[in-house]
Amino acid sequence: MSTSPAPAERLAGLGVVVTGGGRGIGRALAVRAAAEGARVVVNDLDADAAAAVAAEVGGTAAPGDVATTDGVRRVLATAVAELGRVDVFLANAGIDSTAGGMVDAAPSLATSDAEWARMVDVNVMAHVRAARELVPGWLARAEETGGTGGRFVVTASAAGLLTMLGSAPYSVTKHAAVGFAEWLSATYGHRGVAVQALCPQGVRTAMLENAGPLTGLLSRDSALEPSDVADAWVRALDEQRFLVLPHPEVADYYAARAGDTDRWLAGMQRLQAKLDRG
Repeated sequence: MSTSPAPAERLAGLGVVVTGGGRGIGRALAVRAAAEGARVVVNDLDADAAAAVAAEVGGTAAPGDVATTDGVRRVLATAVAELGRVDVFLANAGIDSTAGGMVDAAPSLATSDAEWARMVDVNVMAHVRAARELVPGWLARAEETGGTGGRFVVTASAAGLLTMLGSAPYSVTKHAAVGFAEWLSATYGHRGVAVQALCPQGVRTAMLENAGPLTGLLSRDSALEPSDVADAWVRALDEQRFLVLPHPEVADYYAARAGDTDRWLAGMQRLQAKLDRG
């Protein structure tokens, strides 16, 4: 009779890369992956933060900018050298605004082309560039073994499923991140590439601290700790779910948005009007 794996066996021996792992959700994912038996490589733009988390989990630091092709290749080269192969790629690196916060100093329509480009690079193209490097090898491994070749996990946001007020670049790029994850799953899921989209709402990180007037909206259903998000991801492994919702109520919002988009948008307009009034 088959049994579910014990908690410490879920990722036992697997090679895991966590991008943006120096703090917040990324750090929590690295800590939880290590607790589940994984061998972990921690990436972050902040080399000191990456090193600190790597030391905490008994892993390896691989600092660098994974939004660039060269950057992701260097991180993966370090991972392969240390781990032998990459089994799970937690694409967690992301930014809310290159201006330093969810609410831009200028209205979102006035956001510069340069800021849009950087947001697209980090929040979308980083996933694309990593998948380009990883998926061909995972497909070959899956064909050879008849099992799962690898797992690609995108940390997106509830903003990628729902209408997000405030920063247009953040909302648009998180929608794109979810869309890319869905495409990966639809295209390669039957060939042994597992894909998940992790979509939390309010989480007690620097992003929430910098959200300004949006803090109350993001915390409406209670802000979670980063460790809660990591826990939700691990539970989703047992259930083999694509969409990971640490805030379960987001599923109801998502259904409401799809079921009556005009009504949903009318509600969002009322929320925006309250924000406009301060």
